[in-house]
Amino acid sequence: MKALIGNLAIAAVMGIAVRTAAMAASKADAASTESTAAAQQKATRVIVVSLEDHKLALVENGEAVKIYPVAVGKPSTPSPTGTFTIERRVKDPVYHHDGRTVQPGPGNPVGTRWMGLSKAGYGIHGTNEPKSIGKAASHGCIRMAKPDLEELYAQVQVGDTVEIVGQRNDETAKLFGDPAGAAPAAQPLMTAQTEPTVTAPAPTAEATKADSPAAPVAGAELR
Repeated sequence: MKALIGNLAIAAVMGIAVRTAAMAASKADAASTESTAAAQQKATRVIVVSLEDHKLALVENGEAVKIYPVAVGKPSTPSPTGTFTIERRVKDPVYHHDGRTVQPGPGNPVGTRWMGLSKAGYGIHGTNEPKSIGKAASHGCIRMAKPDLEELYAQVQVGDTVEIVGQRNDETAKLFGDPAGAAPAAQPLMTAQTEPTVTAPAPTAEATKADSPAAPVAGAELR
């Protein structure tokens, strides 16, 4: 009898161990699948900005998810061209320039969101001059209307690719269609600008690591 009880106890322990191992393997597989899916999503999401069209497209898996009107650099302070990445995301940024500080609010020149690029001093952000949207009017950054900005911000992450295209090509023609009227003149070469800084306010419980940079974020927008 004692032997039987001992065998039953051993079998029960082995059964628990098998179930525990199976559950651990299942969780590991699920985590691996989620990580793979996240990596794939990150790798296939691109923001394309056409300086000639004054438009921005969010592209996922090669398809345009949405197109937004934007303001780009004016001829004397053009936007940079090339391929960059998003390095910072700041919610309700604090604006600093030439000793002037503007707290988050309607008068903040960079609006409610800042997406800083790997090109130091440049980013995608809001504006307190909504009538500039759709024009070559900024000091090099990409301005968006508040609803569009906040919608885009919620869909992108640090590390996403940003392509800023100076002259229309096959990609921008496919995304944005034919330009209305004659094509605007090509953007001139970049010139050095005096750059303000943009910092995040005190972190909140909702802040994430990416949304709360430890160091100030350089900006290039002078309004």
